[in-house]
Amino acid sequence: MPAGATYEPIATTSPNGVNSYSFTSIPGTYTDLRLVIVGVTNTNASINIQFNSSALNYSQTDIAGNGTAASSARATNDDRWYLSGVVAEGVTSTPAFYSVDIFSYAGSTNKTGLLVGSNDKNGSGRVLRAVGLWRDTSAITSITVFTTGTVTGTTATLYGIKSA
Repeated sequence: MPAGATYEPIATTSPNGVNSYSFTSIPGTYTDLRLVIVGVTNTNASINIQFNSSALNYSQTDIAGNGTAASSARATNDDRWYLSGVVAEGVTSTPAFYSVDIFSYAGSTNKTGLLVGSNDKNGSGRVLRAVGLWRDTSAITSITVFTTGTVTGTTATLYGIKSA
């Protein structure tokens, strides 16, 4: 890795055909984390994440658009953050891109995140921007990614972000 690099890959996986996978033993040596997922979902599939557990202590506020219409949604006291929700609806052949920035993941305060999703859908794509809150003061040591449907051609990489 070149000197001064900010992002350091922690782990990469290609879990094709698997609807759940985890990044475990995440070291507490970074300031923040970034999870990047590229994959193709089937109709009505969604990609979701959980940290350390599945308690009902996740909240999320979304805004989405497709160039014609905008929408927004909010979830509280949920058991996950939804990454794909409205982005991947009905997509069966074009990849979608998702990233989640998790701030102060090793700290002793509640964890916040910025969720981004984009999908081309062959010219009629959608974008999603969301903020998430995990109301837990534990350090994040594992991230589980799971789907409600089939995801193919997937690559997921977890990065540690060094002090900037």
